[in-house]
Amino acid sequence: SSQLFEESLLLPLSVCLFVEEESCFPLLMGSIQGLTAVLLLLLGLCAGQRMVTVQKGHFYRAEGYHITIWCNVSGYEGPWEQTFEWAVYWPSAPKTPMLLVSTGDPSFPYAVYAQRVKAREIYIERIQGDSVLLHITKLRAEDAGEYECHTPNTDDNYFGVYSATTSLSVIPDTLSATMNPQDLIRDEGDSLELICEVSTATAQHTHISVAWYLVQGDEEDKEILSLSRDFVLIAGSSYSQRVSSGDIRLDKIGDKKYKLSIVRILPLDQGKIYCEAVEWIQDPDETWKDIARKRTNKTSLIVRILDDNISVKITVAKSSVLEGEVLQINCSVQAQNIQNRWLQMVWLHHDKVVASIDHHGALAFQEDNGSRYTRGNLLVRKQSNEKYILRINQAELNDKGTYRCEVSEIERSSTGSLTVKKTRSSSGTDINVSSRESVLKLILGINEERIMEGEALIFHCKASVAENDLSVKWWYISKNKSPPVLIASMDQEGTLKIGTSYLERSARSDLRLEKLDSSTFTLTIYNTSATDDSGFYRCEVTEWFKGRNWEHTQEISANVESLGMNLKAVLMSRIANVTLHEDFELYCRVSVNHSTKRVPVSIIWQFHPSSILTGYQKVVKITAGGTIEWGSTFLHFQKKTKVTKSSFLSQLLIHGATWQDAGIYKCEAEVWRNAQQAGDWTIAAAATVSSNPVEIKVTQPESKLKVSLDTKPLEISTKDATEIKCEITSLSKEESQLGVSWYFQPLSPMDAVPLLILATNYSNIVEYGEFFSSPQKKSRFHSEKVSSRLYQLSILSVDYDVSGTYYCVVEEWTWSADSGWYNFGKVESGRTTVHFKPSENKLHIDCTNHSIAITEKEDVTLKCLIQSQIHPASHFSIIWFKESVHSSTETLLKIKDSGIIEYGNVKMARRLQPHCHSIGDFYLTIQDVEVGDSGLFYCQVEEWTVNCSTAQIQQASVQSGYTELMVLPPVSTDSTEICSSTSLFHFLLFYPLVMFIILMAAILFLCFKIKSSHQKQRHLKTKQEFWGETELVKPAHLQVGDERNNSLGNEEANSLKASGLD
Repeated sequence: SSQLFEESLLLPLSVCLFVEEESCFPLLMGSIQGLTAVLLLLLGLCAGQRMVTVQKGHFYRAEGYHITIWCNVSGYEGPWEQTFEWAVYWPSAPKTPMLLVSTGDPSFPYAVYAQRVKAREIYIERIQGDSVLLHITKLRAEDAGEYECHTPNTDDNYFGVYSATTSLSVIPDTLSATMNPQDLIRDEGDSLELICEVSTATAQHTHISVAWYLVQGDEEDKEILSLSRDFVLIAGSSYSQRVSSGDIRLDKIGDKKYKLSIVRILPLDQGKIYCEAVEWIQDPDETWKDIARKRTNKTSLIVRILDDNISVKITVAKSSVLEGEVLQINCSVQAQNIQNRWLQMVWLHHDKVVASIDHHGALAFQEDNGSRYTRGNLLVRKQSNEKYILRINQAELNDKGTYRCEVSEIERSSTGSLTVKKTRSSSGTDINVSSRESVLKLILGINEERIMEGEALIFHCKASVAENDLSVKWWYISKNKSPPVLIASMDQEGTLKIGTSYLERSARSDLRLEKLDSSTFTLTIYNTSATDDSGFYRCEVTEWFKGRNWEHTQEISANVESLGMNLKAVLMSRIANVTLHEDFELYCRVSVNHSTKRVPVSIIWQFHPSSILTGYQKVVKITAGGTIEWGSTFLHFQKKTKVTKSSFLSQLLIHGATWQDAGIYKCEAEVWRNAQQAGDWTIAAAATVSSNPVEIKVTQPESKLKVSLDTKPLEISTKDATEIKCEITSLSKEESQLGVSWYFQPLSPMDAVPLLILATNYSNIVEYGEFFSSPQKKSRFHSEKVSSRLYQLSILSVDYDVSGTYYCVVEEWTWSADSGWYNFGKVESGRTTVHFKPSENKLHIDCTNHSIAITEKEDVTLKCLIQSQIHPASHFSIIWFKESVHSSTETLLKIKDSGIIEYGNVKMARRLQPHCHSIGDFYLTIQDVEVGDSGLFYCQVEEWTVNCSTAQIQQASVQSGYTELMVLPPVSTDSTEICSSTSLFHFLLFYPLVMFIILMAAILFLCFKIKSSHQKQRHLKTKQEFWGETELVKPAHLQVGDERNNSLGNEEANSLKASGLD
């Protein structure tokens, strides 16, 4: 190499450096002759220099494979067979040599390599005395490193290079070659395809070669075909000709797949086939080295040698046919491996060739059969390598006779030409062709026997056979059996002719005559008329055959009905009462006869609102073509209405019903003769019908508003504020707004009318009731929205007059797009009964019970004395009560803190004189007492003060003791003239009698009072039990002194006894 050459030049020069400078310098500076002498001297001096060379690296080899590295030594002295020693420097210890193997010392290897050297996995092969090869038969990953080849000195002096190094990298083996192993059995001549998938993931640049091999017994593997690392196809020595002819080929599919194809398998292909992939890398010396090799599993191939015989059989569908009928002759071939054999078929008639088809499908005809083929009367077809068909579409009389099939096998010679290998003939078959007569029959049909005018009449006239040419004529015969009128005709060549009476309709494209196939004719009449097109239609078909013809006719009736007949429109609704905001739908069904379903129909939806006196107005129209046209009167329908239409049913779906949608609906159906007229707005509908009206009522939905119905008593004192709650438990809609009104109902009388305290509407605007509209009362009551479902009434200044029943009335309001806010529901809450409990105070009055007996017509004074200290800011109101034995408690009079007197007993008002001697001393004088005035009298004193807002606040209310008043009748004073002395008269005549009467009266009065006292006790006990059960409705003045009433009967009895005794 060039490097070795440079080293060979440099080494002698380095030797020259050891020569004395005085001897070299004059020589170099001399003439050319002197320079030549110096070079010869240097060559002589360097002739004995040792030089060790090693194979140039860097090497890349795959793990698990064999590697060899050569090492040579030259310029040495001593024995011819030199000693070689190999060491390796690991990448992890690049300065430390690891002794590998030596030719001279078996103990040379380090322990890490000794076992591998002993097993001949690592060894040195001597090529000659001064040249060796280092072998590592199975590379490991740890074998990577720098390898040094060293030769010990055998010369007298050390002079030259004694070692050389090269490097090695061990890369993973990523080469993969796979093929699906199979056991195949193929016939001779079959094809075969095998795919080998090869892949590698080596980081270095490598090439892949792929080869296919055949293994036959103990013979050496035969290479079939390979693709070299340079992408060159190389055929195996035994397969060169077959590869050249294309019988065997190798294709690369994608990046990884290699396909071996054998077009025609030969017996010599039997054996086992495998694929071998080799990975190549280029070394620094530019030589290619295989670094990995993989073989696939083998596929077993057995080739069956086929029989070479061939046979042919002839068959016919009908051995006797009529003139003009189809004659078909089938030839069937039987042979092994027929799909891969080249065959040629010939049909013979009386041993004359009719037609032939070769292995490529090329046709050949004899005599006039070519022209018959051109006209389509003769057909030759190869269905497969096994079946061949000769078809004569219209048999002629001269086609009768004996037919045979003859098959020939074609093969290619060694020179490439095609030759007939063998020929086989079938047996003959006789065909008879008879003269024919017409057997044609007509079938005439119509699309509908009854149609609506405007629809199309379609007639189908079909001939039973179509071997011969046909012509047709269509005739119209009116219902009154007038002479037939020619509509149109078509001759056997397809030429069309229109009848004179139908020229105008044909010009308007209302008439169409067609020949659908060789035996079927159609007549179509568009835009039919009930008067002009009802009647009979005749189809006249003429069959033409070789100058002869046969005529055939058929008639059929057609009935065209008026378009408006039996046309109805029915409007339906599933629900008549629609809840507000609910969806509702209406159905308009057009009821027609069976044929009208195909005519264009438009639906017009009309509406008459309940709130307007005008007639029906158009809501929307859906045309026959599906176009939607909205009316201009009720524009709100456009935003929430969906209208659909099928052929005879239309649906009007209205979302979110409002009050505006209440009214009467109906639909109107319009029909046209055809879609063209329906699309022309200038043409009026052929028929129009209106449906029945349907009334839709919109009702308010049932409210789901609920509030708490709990009833509870509430006792409050003077200085306490209180809150009354109104809790909403459910709503109809979460987005609803609420209006809350608070009401107050006094405890007495029982039928008192509730009074509105205040109301908060859905806009949170507060309005007070008339009774609570004064600033003083407004300041005492306040409504608050605690949460979305909880409202609260606060009573800020508690007074005696707050006693009563409270409740709230809740109204639910929701928004409607057409009518704004509307009341959705209204409910009342449960009652809360508030009782006022006066706070503890120091107000005391005389609670002693008294008894007074007085004669009728005298005056009596009752006392009500305050015994406690009176506050200067206090005002008092006094109420006098009377309780009789046979009547309930009644109010005699009330003196307000302002001094105004209100009388409760009108009859006694003139005899009652209240007066006050000093503050806290109240008196009531009853003038001219009567017997009916007898009873129990007591007073009730209320103490009032004024707060900072000038409102009157009751501080206390107390009741006095009872005063029992007994009114006696006056004594009689009549006199006589018996005695002149009055005293004597009284004494002698009346005194004994008076004493007796008085005694008896006293006894009777005492008995009466005792009885009356017992009745009084029972009466009071009954009242106490009644008041105890009805504590919530007992008057306030009866709630004081209950214990005092319990002893009233005894005190009355004692006082009566004292009176009686007195």
